Amino acid sequence: MGRILAIDYGQKRVGLAVTDPMQIAANGLDTVLSHELFTYLRAYLLKEKVDTFVVGLARQLNGEDSDSMKLIRPFVTGLQRAFPDIPVVMFDERFTSTLAHQTLLSSGAKKKDRQNKALVDKIAATILLQSYLASIKH
Repeated sequence: MGRILAIDYGQKRVGLAVTDPMQIAANGLDTVLSHELFTYLRAYLLKEKVDTFVVGLARQLNGEDSDSMKLIRPFVTGLQRAFPDIPVVMFDERFTSTLAHQTLLSSGAKKKDRQNKALVDKIAATILLQSYLASIKH
């Protein structure tokens, strides 16, 4: 069994989270610059087996696509072309960034850490992956 890798795609940075090989727990993996993502993924896939990519589906509160989807959809197409043997699932990412900020705040993180956008992106990807795992277990 391989891992599930979640991608919180953004214009500048991408938060990444991954499951353990048994696909039970989600853990933050890294934050990379968007233009370096495919290089990072190729290197990661040489070391680890990934069964599924989960990409955050950016929606507004009313359920319509957010403006971010103009970047995410072409990225997903490129991801599917680059790694055709790994399925890509799009999963609702609403509130993941807000929850990431709340997680940092409630954990007692210092103000400097709470303002670290790379850390917030990695936590948001972890929350996205935890939500996805919860949805497939039901």
